[in-house]
This record gives sequence, C-alpha cells and structure tokens, in this order.
Amino acid sequence: MIRWMIVIFLALLLISWFTPLLQKLGFGKLPGDLRFKAFGREWFLPITTTILLSFVASLVSQIL
Repeated sequence: MIRWMIVIFLALLLISWFTPLLQKLGFGKLPGDLRFKAFGREWFLPITTTILLSFVASLVSQIL
C-alpha cells in the first residue's frame, strides 16, 4: 500500500514539473482538450493530450 502511494506521489510530482514544458510544446492546446468555466472556476479536461501521451508511452515501453 505504501509503495503505491509513493509511486502516485512521484508521478504527480513529475507531471507538475513537466506541465510547463509540455504547454510550451503545444500540449494542452490540442483540438479535443476542453476548457470551460463553471461554478466560478475554470475547468480543463486534456482528453486529446492524455490519449497522445498514452500512445507515446506505450510505444516507448514496447521499444524498450
């Protein structure tokens, strides 16, 4: 249980570090990434970016 919590924490840490870099490369602004305001707050659903990054990760894992 503790091992999974550490893995999730490290994954979230890496995502927060690489988010500005990915935004500079255009990720998060792809068609299919939804941004909308509701309840006085801005919401962001990166559907296309998630699919693209998952595809890249699966390619890398198959190569290695």
